[in-house]
Amino acid sequence: MVGCEVSKKASRIIALPDSGEYTVHMQEVFPVLFYHPPMSKISSLLRRSRESAGISVRELARQIGECHTNVSYWERTGKIPRSDVLLPISIALGVTVEELLGEAKPKRASAPGGRMRQLFDAASKLPRSKQEKVLSVLEPFITAHTSSRE
Repeated sequence: MVGCEVSKKASRIIALPDSGEYTVHMQEVFPVLFYHPPMSKISSLLRRSRESAGISVRELARQIGECHTNVSYWERTGKIPRSDVLLPISIALGVTVEELLGEAKPKRASAPGGRMRQLFDAASKLPRSKQEKVLSVLEPFITAHTSSRE
């Protein structure tokens, strides 16, 4: 047993200076963190989105079916959540997946505004059979007027 303790002390004496030199060398070789800069913002984006939605970490975790420690981990480290969790997170927070990942907010498709928007919204809430009647009037009208422009 005494020989074993002596060899452990000897190996520590030899290994520590070598590992210290190795650490210094590795810090010189890799002085910069090698992660994509937007990825470092994921934590603040997730936290900011969650806070602006007014929900706690535990509530978000409950809504997406994850453990609250996972949500805390994603916020703290900036790691991207698994792909199967991104959509539920974005729905719970009321943002797009792109916004959650730090991309620019996608531009809205050109949708009508004003009275036309109100009519389309009202029509979308009608039963399917009534929506079909609206379509049967709209489609021929739009086809007739778009073909006359060309």
